[in-house]
Amino acid sequence: MRIAVLTSLYPSATRPHEGIFAERRWQGMLARGHSVRVAHPLPYAPFPLSLAARYGELAKSPAREERAGIVVVRPRYLHWPRAARANARRFADKGLAALLSTERPDVVVCDYAWPAGVAAHACARERVPCVISGRGSDVLQVAGEAGLAPELASALRAAGHWCGVSQDLVDRMDELAGARRGVLVPNGVDLTLFAPRDRNALRAELGLDPALAVVLVVGHLIERKDPLLALRSFLAWTKSTAPFAKLVFIGRGPLEETVRAAAADAGMAHAVELAGEKPPSELAKWYGAADALLLTSSREGRPNVVLEALASGLPVVATRAGGTAELLEGLPHALAGTRDADEIGRLLAFVLRERPAPELLRARVAELSWNAGLATLERLLESAARAGVAA
Repeated sequence: MRIAVLTSLYPSATRPHEGIFAERRWQGMLARGHSVRVAHPLPYAPFPLSLAARYGELAKSPAREERAGIVVVRPRYLHWPRAARANARRFADKGLAALLSTERPDVVVCDYAWPAGVAAHACARERVPCVISGRGSDVLQVAGEAGLAPELASALRAAGHWCGVSQDLVDRMDELAGARRGVLVPNGVDLTLFAPRDRNALRAELGLDPALAVVLVVGHLIERKDPLLALRSFLAWTKSTAPFAKLVFIGRGPLEETVRAAAADAGMAHAVELAGEKPPSELAKWYGAADALLLTSSREGRPNVVLEALASGLPVVATRAGGTAELLEGLPHALAGTRDADEIGRLLAFVLRERPAPELLRARVAELSWNAGLATLERLLESAARAGVAA
């Protein structure tokens, strides 16, 4: 198949950690013998908005590059604050034009449902089969507080084919479209890279005190991940049971300084480390060296960090958000019933005291290889390409 991918999140030479799971998916499809081309439109703003650091950083991304055999093009589109609908149309128009300017694809995949899914209408006009792929906030937040449910529902109906990384997400997309056509296409996990390791050796390599209880928070430091709730939950636990503990945030985002200041205000700056982003090879070491992963998101698709932690044999304590429960349901004290920091802290204390066997945790994701997910995706795309576009 000739697969054209329109996406709002993909790694680049200047932002190598963004969208790595999307890249892994399409590298996998390339390895299965398909042709893959990616359009990753980037926003620009008129002066003086263009002076914002975000736009300056994006401007450094190459307009075209080849990554592991996949050509990625990055046309620019005009982006105005508080103009979500118009911005999405410009994003979709620029991206789809770039994808259709060369060899006609057998199928277009709108990877991240919003804003890419808006292109489904143009795909229908161009008679190109289209599949919309949902990953989390691109469906849940867009259809929720962003108030764009009618637009997303219209895009799904125009495409006629969609998938999501969790069953919860698929159900939401089906509900929006008014048809049960969604397909579960979960992300896989690299079971070789993420596996139980020698904890003491990794702690020595990372410079971690072997006597400390180390809790990880992995992900962007943004509102929906709620890193401040993670910090409060850690503090609730440490004040009562664990004075010798360390909380490590791996990731970056606009709340970084807020988290740092909150830790200092609580007198716990010495126990909180903001380690920045890490490539998968380094992240695997942190999973192997830690005692637990803490995830306090308000919304999730099917969090890759939970897949990776479980594959590494690392216990997880998480809020019940989206597809997180699909991975943790049935594990004692892994899921918080509320967003109360004291309750989450008690769950953390239990899990660290009664740490589940690594083999039990790894068994949870043993069937979630990348190949299994890619095979499901391949069947969906082939079906969409064969079906063509409805008259």
